[in-house]
Amino acid sequence: MTHSPDVRPSGESTPKFLVGDDPTVAGNVFYRIDCGGRDTFTAAADNQTWYSDQYYTGGAPGLVSEPRRFPLKQEQTLRFFPVSSGKKNCYLLPVPAGRYHLRTFTVYDNYDGKLHPPSFDVAVEGTVVFPWRSPWPDDVAKGGAYSDLFAFVADGEADLCFYSIATDPPVIGSIEIFQVDPLSYDSPTTGDLILVNYGRLSCGSESFGLGGGLVDRFGRAWQSDRGFRVSSKGVKALSSGRRVYGTDQRPNYFPEKLYQEAVTVLGGGDLEYRLTVDAKLDYLVWFHFVEIDVSVNSAGKRVFDVLINEVNVRRIDVFKEVGRFSALHWHYTVKNLNTTVLSVKLVPVVGTPIISGLENYALVPRDLATVPDQVKAMRALKESLKIPGRMGWNGDPCAPSAWDAWEGITCRPNKGKSALVVSQMDVCNEHSLKFLNFVSKASVGMSVVDIPSGTCSLSESSFLFMVSSKAALTRDIFHWGVFCIANVTILMELKFEFFGTYFTLRLLNGNKLEGRVPEELYSIGVHGGAIEVFCNVEKEANQVGKNLSLTGNKGLCGVPSLPACPLFWGKDGLSIGGKIAIGLVSSVVLIILLLVAAFPCNPGDVTES
Repeated sequence: MTHSPDVRPSGESTPKFLVGDDPTVAGNVFYRIDCGGRDTFTAAADNQTWYSDQYYTGGAPGLVSEPRRFPLKQEQTLRFFPVSSGKKNCYLLPVPAGRYHLRTFTVYDNYDGKLHPPSFDVAVEGTVVFPWRSPWPDDVAKGGAYSDLFAFVADGEADLCFYSIATDPPVIGSIEIFQVDPLSYDSPTTGDLILVNYGRLSCGSESFGLGGGLVDRFGRAWQSDRGFRVSSKGVKALSSGRRVYGTDQRPNYFPEKLYQEAVTVLGGGDLEYRLTVDAKLDYLVWFHFVEIDVSVNSAGKRVFDVLINEVNVRRIDVFKEVGRFSALHWHYTVKNLNTTVLSVKLVPVVGTPIISGLENYALVPRDLATVPDQVKAMRALKESLKIPGRMGWNGDPCAPSAWDAWEGITCRPNKGKSALVVSQMDVCNEHSLKFLNFVSKASVGMSVVDIPSGTCSLSESSFLFMVSSKAALTRDIFHWGVFCIANVTILMELKFEFFGTYFTLRLLNGNKLEGRVPEELYSIGVHGGAIEVFCNVEKEANQVGKNLSLTGNKGLCGVPSLPACPLFWGKDGLSIGGKIAIGLVSSVVLIILLLVAAFPCNPGDVTES
């Protein structure tokens, strides 16, 4: 998917996505957007480029109330989405297909003077990942908070969308996106799940990864473990400037800096971490160990058990597994956690436990998305109809399923329950559009492609497109067109001026349509082999009648002026009578064959006369 037509880029510069020769290598695609920022700039702290605000579908720029509180320039501006922009707004980021680490900074800081942090949802690729509910914690409302995740993008466009709760305007301070290795974090096992960060800790060191240079190739920010540690004894931080082997390697590219620090316990006892989580989800817990204590010089000198919520999941001897000054990382999946606290406890067996890093990710299943061809068609229709921003026609028309679909849109799962499809569309009170499927075969999507000579079949998969327009008209007049779905063809291109309705018509004659013309289509406007269409080409009630001929389609049948359909051809293909006839004939043939087999003709029984 290319740059979407419903996105309005702004600013002076466009991100340079590829910074290497191979776009599949981790780190070759990354950029940062200063939401609400007017200018592209290079941050003095880490020499990283922040691009001016772009790829948004609506909203307005804002400024935090106390900029001096925020040392990073990109944290001082924001974009908010008032109700006039619609319930749903998005950033649609064009990127190559792949796996990405996406980080957002969300801040309120009373930018609007209302002392009311908003309630809203944030979705990535059509799946809700970050719910924000008022009131926010005071430190978050004033200072903001970072959130991040890992997700696959298959269609060349990373969708980050916001949905207003009640009339609250969603806010966003900055967006960062980094391409990562597609095999990272055990993706062959976790599959297409979204990994939402619920804690990424660097043990025994200060936080790093934000505003201090690109230490981590994936752009991960590592938080100090100080506020999450629980120990019955004192703790001791260890550090080493020596090289640590096994770092910055595919597929996870864990930074060497993480393993040059560690924490252990003074005087024996357990080392415990407690992380706040949401119940009823699976969690992927990733552990990072290294033996940097020179006093541990053989296997068996430091051995400890790992307990997750009091369940012993593994015994660790770092030296025995990888030796000294070599990284050891290991992960464990907690299924259907039924508490809101995840406890990780290191219990000594010999000596004292040691750890360098800890990560915890919620494994969020992907929600159903609208079939890609329908997304393209609906966005093109949005541009054609000039849908106002207040209707929120942004991002995926149907997803996430927990949100309302685009205003006036009705969606349903397809037959295989693998995607969502648009089944009906009602645009305001003045304009009503409906998609009626006349065939039993499930549609595979729509595409607004102007092909003068169609190649699709009415009997395969088609829609009747009706438009009921009351604006500036004295009576309801229905306009329609036929979208042929199976071969991705549109036979009638619709252009719609929102208050002055007009249409561009494509002739149906001379195509390769075949099959029975649906009765519903005939009842609306097929008279004598022509389709009657009234077009309001002026903003006044000026009605012009036009006929679109169906001639030149040798395969069409079933309505007056067209040939009669074969005897055994029904509305949706082979008729019931045809099926019965075929069944009877088959039965008779089968009976004859059985009789021949049961009473074979014996040549010895035949005598000459």
